[in-house]
Amino acid sequence: MAKSVLLKSSIAKKVAMALSGLFLMLFLAQHFFINMTSVFSADTFNSISHFMGNNPLVQFVIQPILIVGVVFHFIMGFVLDFKNRSARPIAYAKNNGAANSSWASRNMIVSGSVVLAFIALHFYDFWFPEMIYKYIDVSPLDETRYFHELVAKFESPVRTALYSLSFLLLSLHLWHGFNSSFQSVGFNNKYSKSLHTLGYAFAIVVPFGFIFIALFHHFNH
Repeated sequence: MAKSVLLKSSIAKKVAMALSGLFLMLFLAQHFFINMTSVFSADTFNSISHFMGNNPLVQFVIQPILIVGVVFHFIMGFVLDFKNRSARPIAYAKNNGAANSSWASRNMIVSGSVVLAFIALHFYDFWFPEMIYKYIDVSPLDETRYFHELVAKFESPVRTALYSLSFLLLSLHLWHGFNSSFQSVGFNNKYSKSLHTLGYAFAIVVPFGFIFIALFHHFNH
């Protein structure tokens, strides 16, 4: 009975983590789309950013949900990783990881930790200044400031390199995490192969797209 309860609890945690991961991927795709517009049109990027930054639904409903989702996903990741390591300490010592699994799957906690650190830096760079600008300093609205603020972040080669490295690790995290999420929720039918392909494509296109955006602005402004 106790084992059954523990098993159900573990499965529930994995499902919850998988669903939160899929939710964060939707945010990542939307964020990627907005940032990509900065490559083609500063005005378009400014317009979208201004709308997102001043829309009450986005600011006071979607944004808090997103923050909770990020915190929940990574806390669950650390909890599950700790439980997995605690449950099989000897097996891990004897296991030849490289022969049985990919680097991405063996090091999800590593890549996840780096991604979490990057998200914290992203909040420090963009979210906190935005909150100060709008709600503490109560500065006047400026619909043209967003593009210049974005470009300024990529002037430093060190910051651009760290940004690119973070998204490279995010790519590895997504490479394993996307398909693992569908396994956790028990999705296995005729569409599974296509979704796996979509997951691998997402893990490459989106993170490397962010890297492209960073390098583009670094070398062109």
